[in-house]
Amino acid sequence: MKQRKVLGTVLSAVLGVSLLAGCGAQPASDNGAGASGGQAEQVAKIGYIGFISGSGAAYGEAQKQGLELAQAELNEANKGKLKIELIVEDSGGKKESAINAANKLINQDNVVGIIGPTLSGEMFAIGPVASEAETPIFAISNTAEGINEIGEYVFRNSLPESVAIPAAMEVAIQKHGIKKAAFIYAKNDDFSVSGFKTMKETAEKMGLTNLGEESFSNGDVDFAAQLTKIKATNPDALFVSALYKEGSLVVKKAREIGLNVPIIGGNGFNNPQVLEVAGPAAEGLVVATPFSPEKKDEHVQKFVKSFEAKYNKKPDQFAAQAYDGLYTVAQSLLKTGKAEDRQALRDELAQLKDFNGVSGKLSFDEKRNPIGEPVVVMVKEGKFIPFE
Repeated sequence: MKQRKVLGTVLSAVLGVSLLAGCGAQPASDNGAGASGGQAEQVAKIGYIGFISGSGAAYGEAQKQGLELAQAELNEANKGKLKIELIVEDSGGKKESAINAANKLINQDNVVGIIGPTLSGEMFAIGPVASEAETPIFAISNTAEGINEIGEYVFRNSLPESVAIPAAMEVAIQKHGIKKAAFIYAKNDDFSVSGFKTMKETAEKMGLTNLGEESFSNGDVDFAAQLTKIKATNPDALFVSALYKEGSLVVKKAREIGLNVPIIGGNGFNNPQVLEVAGPAAEGLVVATPFSPEKKDEHVQKFVKSFEAKYNKKPDQFAAQAYDGLYTVAQSLLKTGKAEDRQALRDELAQLKDFNGVSGKLSFDEKRNPIGEPVVVMVKEGKFIPFE
């Protein structure tokens, strides 16, 4: 497990709740922290477990940057009321490391809640740990089915693949007249397997002919054999469920062997690294996401501008949902007025309604799943744009 880094910078004083509301969160209620003048500033320790090193590091790095930006804004907005201390743990995408990180954050650092982990498989490993310790854990990129069934302390603002994938498939099928398709997915990753199952079930419901299913393992770099088999079936489309590195290589190889059909991907493709790894082969790739930096929305564009100024690049879905995640937790803590009370935070999160984030409005259903609408995007001229 990597050594933790504590990210905490108290910036210049500004009126607290006004900026919080301006950045998308709802104002704290009158009985929230800092509601009465003279109350001492509270410190909330919040842990983050992310895939910061290794093959999927682009996901974790984007999340950490979104959290850092939100933390700076929140600490400036709420000086004298609530200070966020963010304790970062790198899981490297490994379940054992994630478990160790969760135990450390809960039992040694005494965090009030945890944000993350990056991968669904990691959440299946540490969700029970957090639930047993009655510690709220807020997933910002876990889209596999069954996440919220882990326990009543598990929340997520990441739209399940069961919502996002059918949205992408529907528009692609309508535009391209898809009748028959093939599938390829990572067989050793919970997220990718879950996405594949959703793709297959959705295809059946939409009346598509299944021409075949191929698989690979994370870490593989040669997909020629599987894709050659798929090409021989003459599909109208290819559905791919994978993390960005392997998924991008699949897309690239498909084009290299002349498999020039529409490619529809899962949530793992929502990262700028896809454009770098796949290059021109990514043109036309279709995915669904809760966030697009190209969205013509004042709130979104303010976030994009701030992110670009800080990191010299546009934010992706993973940065946006991390940013929203910390704002959501902070809003709930402000309302409870109890920066160290895990149960109070859990109960307040469960009541969340219409949080106005950069990745859309967020409310939780009775199982703490997000209620939201995905945006279908496609790659055109080297960037993700709304589907045309």
